[in-house]
Amino acid sequence: MSAYDVVVIGGGPGGYNAAIKAGQQGMKVACIEGRETLGGTCLNVGCMPSKALLHASELYEAAAGKEFATLGIQVEPKLDLAQMMKQKADSVAALTKGIEFLFRKNKVEWVKGWGRIAGAGKVVVTAADGSEQTLEARNIVIATGSEPTPLPGVTIDNKRILDSTGALSLPEVPKHLVVIGAGVIGLELGSVWRRLGAQVTVVEYLGRICPGLDDEAGKTLQRSLTKQGMSFKLSSKVTGAKTSKTGVELSIEPAAGGLAETVKADYVLVAIGRRPYTAGLGLETVGLATDSRGMLANDRHQASAAGIWVIGDVTSGAMLAHKAEDEGIVCIERIAGQAAEVNYNLIPSVIYTRPEVATVGKSEEQLKAEGRPYKVGKFPFTANSRAKINHETEGFVKVLADERTDEILGVHMVGPSVSEMIGEYCVAMEFSASAEDIALTCHPHPTRSEALRQAAMDVHDAAMQA
Repeated sequence: MSAYDVVVIGGGPGGYNAAIKAGQQGMKVACIEGRETLGGTCLNVGCMPSKALLHASELYEAAAGKEFATLGIQVEPKLDLAQMMKQKADSVAALTKGIEFLFRKNKVEWVKGWGRIAGAGKVVVTAADGSEQTLEARNIVIATGSEPTPLPGVTIDNKRILDSTGALSLPEVPKHLVVIGAGVIGLELGSVWRRLGAQVTVVEYLGRICPGLDDEAGKTLQRSLTKQGMSFKLSSKVTGAKTSKTGVELSIEPAAGGLAETVKADYVLVAIGRRPYTAGLGLETVGLATDSRGMLANDRHQASAAGIWVIGDVTSGAMLAHKAEDEGIVCIERIAGQAAEVNYNLIPSVIYTRPEVATVGKSEEQLKAEGRPYKVGKFPFTANSRAKINHETEGFVKVLADERTDEILGVHMVGPSVSEMIGEYCVAMEFSASAEDIALTCHPHPTRSEALRQAAMDVHDAAMQA
């Protein structure tokens, strides 16, 4: 029986970063992962492969549509879907090998198999061949992540009715793809296949896309995606699906009740969210149970059972890879007896459509609900010189600042490369910066980042370029 300071169950962004951090702290650490590769859902069948397809499909559309022609580039592109999928797989494989290298560098042992807790301080690992080994651990970190939430009446077979994994590996471009759920995953994957030539219809139960997103940002994104050719059926619910060899017939009703309609598609993507993955974890052996949402409770990442820690999608908070990474690092630091905290008010969120959406902090709706007086500064990309030169003028930067102190409370951006720029405001807000601080900071010209400064200037009605 092997003994460890820390055993991490799960090799995703939370788990592998926790394991690496533990190795750096000089702990004896093992990470249990049953996939053939490390990286979890995010790296293998989530964040990374979807970004590979988003990037490739954007370039394809630029070449096939008017964008290249406008720039004076004449080409006649031909889609090679098999090669597009191959380059995606090659990129993912290289990244998974990178994590293996980091494990070796930091003396992390990868125990291949599926882990389950077998009482205090014990984890049993079942390998692919059915063999078992038991690990002893002073601390067990549960980082098992999440899985797609199923939809009653719509059975996923990953042939015609797909989850996000299936939608990343289609062998052909759909003629008509119906996406159930207007959240991040549905919009990103829907936009990939729309750019490659599919008709895309998004069905959403609520009356808006991307619940929780700043309302103005959400409406701006929906207008843009509609203009690109995606259609939306909001306030609608899917009540049933019939599959055939060639397609799917969906029954769709108004969310508030009413007459059903039938919508035909050759493929359907179910993307109504994700749920914590805790099946077969042996939680009962240490007196743990999930709540009604399937989540494990934590107090600063510590479960109610001694020696058990919980991070990532399996517990409360946003289901985001970088949130899980932060929790993994802080969790290990706390195990090591150090003072460490995750600032949950400053977890950024990004939607990698085109235009992109990036946010951090409070939305206007949240500030109004709290009764907190605030000022708004806003700057459109139509007035940004670099965005105009690049023909990427959709969207805006919006800064919300405390009316009295000028502290930045929230930032919401829709536009080009905003996923890369939101980090500036994350840093600023971590140091409790004011809008004036950003307004007084010199930004390089010509760059899209100037819009960040101009929006901050506009909090005080001092924007100069719009």
